[in-house]
Amino acid sequence: MKKILRFSAKKQAELLKKGEVSSRELVEAYLERIEERRDINAFITISDEALSEAKRMDSVRAGGENVGPLSGLPVAIKDNIVTKGIRTTCASKMLEKFVPPFDATVVEKIKGSGGIVLGKTNMDEFAMGSSSEWSIFGAVKNPLDTTLTAGGSSGGSAAAVADFQAPFALGSDTGGSARLPASFCSIVGFKPTYGRVSRYGLVAFASSLDQIAPLARNVEDIAFLFNIIAGPDERDSTSIKEPFVPLENLGFDISKVKLGMVKEGLGEGVEKRVRDVVVRAIEMLPSAVDEVSVPEVNYSVPIYYVISTAEASSNLARYDGIRYSYRADGYSDLKDLYIKTRTEGFGEEVKRRIMIGTFVLSSGYYEAYFLRAQKARRLIRDRLDTLFERFDFLVMPTSPTVPFRLGEKLSDPLAMYMSDMLTIIANLGGYPAISLPASKKESIGLQIIAPRMEDDRLLRFAFEVEKALSAM
Repeated sequence: MKKILRFSAKKQAELLKKGEVSSRELVEAYLERIEERRDINAFITISDEALSEAKRMDSVRAGGENVGPLSGLPVAIKDNIVTKGIRTTCASKMLEKFVPPFDATVVEKIKGSGGIVLGKTNMDEFAMGSSSEWSIFGAVKNPLDTTLTAGGSSGGSAAAVADFQAPFALGSDTGGSARLPASFCSIVGFKPTYGRVSRYGLVAFASSLDQIAPLARNVEDIAFLFNIIAGPDERDSTSIKEPFVPLENLGFDISKVKLGMVKEGLGEGVEKRVRDVVVRAIEMLPSAVDEVSVPEVNYSVPIYYVISTAEASSNLARYDGIRYSYRADGYSDLKDLYIKTRTEGFGEEVKRRIMIGTFVLSSGYYEAYFLRAQKARRLIRDRLDTLFERFDFLVMPTSPTVPFRLGEKLSDPLAMYMSDMLTIIANLGGYPAISLPASKKESIGLQIIAPRMEDDRLLRFAFEVEKALSAM
């Protein structure tokens, strides 16, 4: 059975549908793999119901009923996406014991398509981080080299997929949190157009930037999962109302595609090794390539950290010790309860971002920081919209560096924040973006950004790029 874990998610679903393997056997194999590889620390919680649900799916299938396209396939879910009856912690002491009474829309869709929640994956606390080290459950290790970070904040989801502990997984992407770990773990991470996938049930970090994002070992599996989770949702006010048409064919003639290679993505702050691998990968494609300048890339990190921390400081105000969150002991009055609860319940990085966000929203600084950042965000969107009138896609590295060592950047927040310097622009503009392994030998991602609402075209192009790069 261990061999089947290395099959693609789509292939596993086909075997389940044909009855050549049972859901119970598959789930048992994944649970065994997770136990064997506990040192990777990819999962926070394993679902107690995964095995019983697999048996139920087998029974339904045996009765001749259609169990849906996932056919009893297990899916790993990032621990900031709520799951009914399964602990959802956001890797924080603040929510360590929180068991949601409902499912996120994406989880409902997975279950409705015959999928099984395998477990909840480890992450940076409240999705704030680039290395999956800011977790009360310990750091996620990169399965390709356990001395290195798996990237963040969806490091557990990426590590689980890369290490064959799950066929595919859901993460979230606020500033690169799915694409960066995909790059570091040599898998595929896809951030859809903002609003294309419902955020209902995603624990909010920065509401105007957050997007649920699938991770898999190949583009075909990404498209398979995206087809299931995408679409409008009346419970999410930011959801795109336009009906979603599932992507059926991934064939694409890339010889007529015009690519804009972002100069700033190959410049200062980007390691030579990363530049060389990504440029070589782009040169292998039959598409026309021209270098373009997006100078706003150099300002994207401060823009992002003003906007995202401001939104985080508001979103995280709900964790006050009164309702469903952690509550400190030994408080003297309400103010003391708030202070002790939030001091003890939040980790160092979350508290840092709350403080920054509160500052940039404060009287006297709102216009100087938050308002200016929003104006700059608009300039980025205008710049990219103009470029997309000339180019089909923009390309550059996913990360400016190769995976770094665990602990290497924990004491230097600015160095950690710069890990997102190339992924942030897609979130600021709401564009779909994908990270593919640029080489089979290196943990270096090639990032492709498409115009808004062209998720299907991006996946079709990425599928052909993946085939072209398989020769590297």
